[in-house]
Amino acid sequence: MKYITLLFSGIIFGIGLVLSGMTNPLKVQNFLDLFGLWDPSLAFVMGGAIFVALPGFWLVQKQKKPFFSKEFDLPKRKDLDFRLIFGAGVFGIGWGIGGLCPGPALTSLTFFDFGIYIFVISMIMGMLIAKKI
Repeated sequence: MKYITLLFSGIIFGIGLVLSGMTNPLKVQNFLDLFGLWDPSLAFVMGGAIFVALPGFWLVQKQKKPFFSKEFDLPKRKDLDFRLIFGAGVFGIGWGIGGLCPGPALTSLTFFDFGIYIFVISMIMGMLIAKKI
């Protein structure tokens, strides 16, 4: 049941990414281009995601344990350190240049675009290198 739930959730997430335009790098780059061809539509996507996720977070906090695990695995640290800020900055720069972050990039593999494959391979290599450093 766990894997069926994961598969179903992933398919719904992927469909949402495609319908919202998050898999279109130009749409994402135009959203980030505040002084050029700014496209505010993704702000509504992000706002809608928050609106949908908030009740889920509320429900999860009411549970004694997760459905498919023995306990919740939540981060314990709450401080901001150099690694977190640097990593977020690199992620943001990569998102701005490439127009994709990991979720939409993996969803975009279904479009059979060679450039997306190069992006995903580079993204995975970057993640492996970051893990080693």
